[in-house]
Formats: sequence, structure tokens, C-alpha cells
Amino acid sequence: MPILLEEDARSPLPRMHRVRQAFERPRLEDIKGRVAEEMSRGDIRGRIKPGARVAVGVGSRGIKNLDVIVRALLDQIKDAGGCPFIVAAMGSHGGGTPEGQREVLSSYGITEDKMGVAIETSVDVTHIGKTARGIDIYFDRTALSADLVVPVNRVKLHTDFVADIQSGLCKMLVIGFGNHTGCSAVHEDEFDTFGDTLLEGAEMILGAADIAFGVAIVENACDETAMIEAIPAERLIEREKEIVRIARKNMPTLMIPDIDVLVVQEIGKNISGAGYDPNILGKSFLLHEFVLPVPNIKRMVLLDVTDESHGNAIGMGMFDVITRKVFEKLDLEQIYANAIAVKCPEDAKIPIIAESEDEAIRIAIQVIRGIDRDSLKIVRIKNTLELETIEVSDSLVEYVNGNDRLSLIRQ
Repeated sequence: MPILLEEDARSPLPRMHRVRQAFERPRLEDIKGRVAEEMSRGDIRGRIKPGARVAVGVGSRGIKNLDVIVRALLDQIKDAGGCPFIVAAMGSHGGGTPEGQREVLSSYGITEDKMGVAIETSVDVTHIGKTARGIDIYFDRTALSADLVVPVNRVKLHTDFVADIQSGLCKMLVIGFGNHTGCSAVHEDEFDTFGDTLLEGAEMILGAADIAFGVAIVENACDETAMIEAIPAERLIEREKEIVRIARKNMPTLMIPDIDVLVVQEIGKNISGAGYDPNILGKSFLLHEFVLPVPNIKRMVLLDVTDESHGNAIGMGMFDVITRKVFEKLDLEQIYANAIAVKCPEDAKIPIIAESEDEAIRIAIQVIRGIDRDSLKIVRIKNTLELETIEVSDSLVEYVNGNDRLSLIRQ
């Protein structure tokens, strides 16, 4: 099927050049040692009594070294006399089913054989109560029956709202442990007040469940583990507010301010809950305030979906063109479950489908009005987690040479 006029299909595209973006890079070298150090603290280790059943909450995000961190934590809990097991705490992800959630955990190396403990993926929940705004709060029934609960999650900026508490331990308590039922209930709230609901919901859960402590993870701009900290339950909310600010300083950015066509190699649930991070690209159906500098992007092209997403290409609706490779990977049931739970069907819309990357870029160029075809500003990135190396077209080389945080990678 001819999509483009022959002259548009054959006109040369600009050359692309590899560019390095320079970020600060704090990094933990000894992951297991850091977990052991945190667990040795008196206000943490002393909470684990001999024989205590400890539910360790693990979610669906693509957290670097997650399997290493979780295994080290489990071993430390055993050393303290506890009897740990893993509970899937991922809201509606994995299609909101026990089988789907177990599959997601397995893709991150979280299996019973590798972790040495049982993994529970029951999606049964208990109603905890209602917030002042009438939002129902639920909590995983298996975790609630444990002697202690320990959530493990990365703290970062959220993809849909801005508040003191964003994506992290409190969100895992309220939404992750809420399973599909709780996730859907909390997303009845407006995102303008979502942060307040998370805070109130977290306080309710901290009062109803035996939360021992949380393990907060922060990553640097190069998707590496920068920080691991165990936080006692009574300090969890206030300390997480501080860690959100630390995480913000470690976020990467896309340093090209004006882009005609952004080509994104992949999106995925292991990259961001939204598939890509709107805080990086400045594109979202839900997030209307961007606290990081974001580029002006006219059109976006998507080439692939990560295998770890299991066909959940939520977020593709923000793109203008996708390749057939993306289309053929789509698991509509998972995408729809996710989109319906967060009340954002726009994220599940299917863009124009091109047969190849070349055709996709040409279509994107064609649907920009008033574009300077002799000076196309095209940028290619792998994903919004890995931004240290990007590619830019000929017309952007001058800008790169004038920015001391950008440098051409000589071939």
C-alpha cells in the first residue's frame, strides 16, 4: 500500500552522528554489602523477631540490580531469624492476574529458585478504608496476614503527577499492594490531588498493616544503582519526601532543546510505568507540569517494545508513528487492563503503522507543517532510561559542539 508520494519516499534522510551526554554519576559498587550495612542497623534488624513471617513486596518496574538487591535482603532477613517470602506488589501490571504477575517477576530474575523463598501472587485484597475524598484503599490479603511487611521499590519522579511523594515506597503500599482492585480504586482520583491521596492512603496502611521498614532505591542518570536505604516505618513518609528530591537531581535529561522528529528505539514497562518517562520527553496525556527541562518535540516515532513488557505497549498512544514490529508485539488485553486502571485510554491508542524505521521517519516528517527539509532536526534515543549516548542529525552538530555537556563520539 503506497503511503507516501514517490519523491517523499526517496528523498535522502540526513546523516546521524553519535553524541555523548555528560551526567553526574554517583554509583554503588557493592550492592550486597550496602544491603547488609543497612540491615545491620539496630532500628532495622531489631524489628525482625525469630520465626516472623516477612512479606517482601516486589513490583514490576525495571529496577537495576533488583534481583541482587532482593536476594541480599531476603538473606539478611533469614540471618536475623525471619522467614521471608515475596509478594507481588504491582497493582494492575501483569494483566492484574496471578499468572501474569508471576511472569513479570520471572522476567526480572525474581523466581523461587533464584530467591530461595516462596513467591505469592494472589490478587485477593482487604478493604482498609476510605480517604477523606472517598477513595477506597485496599491492601494485599496475603501481605496483611504476615507478621511484617517490607516494600522494596525505586524512588523517582512519577509519570502522571507532581507532588512531595511520587513514585516509590508509599505508592507501592497504596497501589502496588492494592493489586488490580486497589489500583483501579485509587485511580478514581484526579491527578491534581493524587499526591495527597497517596499520602493519606499510605498513612492508613501504615496504621493497619505491620509495615516493618521500606527499602528505597535511587538510580543515577545512567540507570545504575546510586543509593539503597532502609527506612523505618515511622519515618517512611517524611524520609521518602527527601529521597524524591535526591532522585530528581539524579534524573537524566534530553539536552537537545528543539527536535523535529524524535525516534525512540523502545518503550516498556521495565523502563517506566508509562512505557517512557514523560518527565524526560515532556509528552503526556496526564502530566501537565514538568519539573525538569524538556525539549520541544514536533513528532515522535516508536520502533519497538521491550521483551520484558510482555506486549504491554502502554504509552504508544503518545507517538505519531510506530513500526509493524511494535504492532505485532501488542498484547491488547494487558494494554487495556493498564489503560483502564489508570483511566487513560489515550495511552492505548494505536498510531500510524509503518513497515520500517525508514518509512516511519519519513511519515513523521511528512506530517509536520512548515518544516525545513534541508535542515531536519532528528534525534534518536534508545529509551528514556539510557540517555548517555544519543544520535543527532547533521543540522544539530553545531549545537552539540557549542554545549560543554555534549560531545561527538568520533567513529
